[in-house]
Amino acid sequence: MTEPKSLLAQLEKEISSTSFGESPAELYDPITYILANGGKRLRPLLALLTYQVYQSDPTKIIKPALALEIFHNFTLMHDDIMDKAPLRRGKSTVHEKWNENVAILSGDVMFVKAYDFLLSVAPRILPNVIKRFNECAIGVCEGQQIDMNFEQQESVREEDYLDMIRKKTAVLIGFSLELGAILAEAPEKDQELWRAFGEKIGVGFQLKDDWLDVYADSDKFGKQVGGDIAANKKTYLLIKALEKAKGEDQAVLKNWLNKESFDHDAKVTAVMEIYEKLGIKTLASKKMNLFFNSAFADLEQLSIANEAVELLKSFSHNLINREK
Repeated sequence: MTEPKSLLAQLEKEISSTSFGESPAELYDPITYILANGGKRLRPLLALLTYQVYQSDPTKIIKPALALEIFHNFTLMHDDIMDKAPLRRGKSTVHEKWNENVAILSGDVMFVKAYDFLLSVAPRILPNVIKRFNECAIGVCEGQQIDMNFEQQESVREEDYLDMIRKKTAVLIGFSLELGAILAEAPEKDQELWRAFGEKIGVGFQLKDDWLDVYADSDKFGKQVGGDIAANKKTYLLIKALEKAKGEDQAVLKNWLNKESFDHDAKVTAVMEIYEKLGIKTLASKKMNLFFNSAFADLEQLSIANEAVELLKSFSHNLINREK
């Protein structure tokens, strides 16, 4: 059985040795740039670990697994344009280093290249893989559009927010696990269980990110806490606070949300005080743990129980318990 660290090294080797094209350089250099710019390689790694539950050599599916990483980075490249983000993983975003038109075209090529990497799949299962990949990709786009719609809405319902993060973030994690099971030709029921597991932990991960932005240790978090509060980002915590706040708390919260000029630390402190009064920290913790616990309960229904399943569970628990 191959450990995650070893699989990650093999993924990195495959990425660094892959040429996506040479000319025109402005089209292909950004692809190499964004793929070399770090990242956890979580999605291809999850596919390899799931494949390993049923088959002995996960390196056989490195190419289709990397389709997930290529697609994921394509979405990041285009998201950065829409968000006007100057940095990605501590370095200039593609549209800042080159320009928006270059980023759009390079991203388009990445989407096509993802299909190229999927073509290494056995012909008998390729149609199902493409069908499921397309459904996943459409879900990600729907989630991004819904998230942008939220920016124009005064209020967002909890169920709408959870559906948005499921589509924008979690469906790709779910498909990553499902892809590993499909390629291993696992029972169809197991494929569905891995997808459900991935989607639930994916939602839980985003809820954890919301939580960490407010309550993380800033030294471990690696960035200033309270960024979502300062930006009025409609996270689970803010949505619940707006839902629960009454009277003076509601007035104070809305006053901070409506201020165009403010001191960052003063706003974060004031909003956190309201969160504390309303028990938002506990509410958010309970919600994320509800998704995590439900995800692991799904795995109890798998048709197989072996060391590779336990390894994947342990890997997932480590992700859940992260502090940054």
